[in-house]
Amino acid sequence: MESSKQEVVFELPMTLRVHKDGHVERLIPTDFIPPSTDPITGVSSKDIVVVPESNITARLFLPKITDPNKKLALLVYFHGGAFVINTPFITPFHKFVTNLVSEANVVAVSVDYRKAPEHPIPAAYEDSMAALKWVASHSNGDGPEPWLNNHADFQRVFLGGDSSGANIAHNLAMTAGNPETGLGIGLLGIALVHPYFWGSVPVGSEADYPDDKSIINRDFVDRVWPFICPSNPDNDDPRVNPVAEGAPRLVGLGCKRVLVCVAEHDVMKDRGWLYYEALSRSGWKGVVEIFETQGEHHGFHCYDLEHEKSKQLTQRLAAFYKTD
Repeated sequence: MESSKQEVVFELPMTLRVHKDGHVERLIPTDFIPPSTDPITGVSSKDIVVVPESNITARLFLPKITDPNKKLALLVYFHGGAFVINTPFITPFHKFVTNLVSEANVVAVSVDYRKAPEHPIPAAYEDSMAALKWVASHSNGDGPEPWLNNHADFQRVFLGGDSSGANIAHNLAMTAGNPETGLGIGLLGIALVHPYFWGSVPVGSEADYPDDKSIINRDFVDRVWPFICPSNPDNDDPRVNPVAEGAPRLVGLGCKRVLVCVAEHDVMKDRGWLYYEALSRSGWKGVVEIFETQGEHHGFHCYDLEHEKSKQLTQRLAAFYKTD
C-alpha cells in the first residue's frame, strides 16, 4: 500500500502530485488566516456558507464605512491556482483582496469553489455560478446577508479573478450574456488578471518560450486542462480557449467593461493579448482595456504585495472598479 501511494502517476511541478492509489498530494504550503478587521486598512471580513447543500463557502470583505447611506460597488472575486489549489482563506489571497477592497472602496465576495481532480470541471464553474446567483439574490435588499443588503450597489457589479479565477470570471460573463440564464442582475465589468487561457497551437512568443524560464511554462500549462477536465481533455475547449474555432462569439459577453492584465514574463501573456484583440474586433459594444506589467511573472502580485509593481496593479484594478 505504501509503495503504491509513493508511486506518482501525475505531477504538476511544485503544485500537485497524484499517486497510484488515488491519493492527491498538494505541494504548496497552505495556511488559514481567520477573518478579522484589518488594523491598517479598516477592512472587515467574515466567512459564510453560500450553498449548504454543496458546501460552497466564501469570504466577505467590507471596507471601512464612512457613510452608511452610500452604496458601494460589488466585486465577486475568484482566486487562482490552476483549478487545483488555493482558497480565499490563505494569506496571499486574503491580503490581496483586503488591499484591493481598501483601495477601490468596494464590497467583495471571494468565492471558494471545489477543486480538481477530486471535483473535475465543470464543478468550479457550477460552484461559481451558484455563488453568483446567491449574490444576486440580495439585489432587492432582502437576501440573507446584511452586508450585501445594506452596502452593495447592484447597479455596479464586477467579476474579477486571477489565473484560473480570471478564466472563471470570463466564462461566467459569457453565461450572463445569455438572457435565459436568469441571473437577475447585470454585470458592469470583469477584470481578468493573468488569465488562464490556452490552446493547442502556440501563439505569439509561446513557441519560443523556454521551458526552464519559470515553473509555469508551456509544458505545465499544456497539461493542466486535460488533467482537470477529463470529460473533454482538449486545450481548444472554448472554456479555456475562448478564441478557438467554433467557440461562442465574444460579442455575447455579458458586461459593459473589461480590463485584461498581463505580465511580461508570463507564458500566457500572449493569450491575454489575443483575447483583448479578439474582443475588440468582435462587435461587442463594451469598452476593453489592457494593462501589461513589465519584468514580472504569472501571479507575482499575490505573493509580494509590498512590491511597487504589485501596488501599481492593485491601483489599476481599483481604478477600474471605480468606473460607472
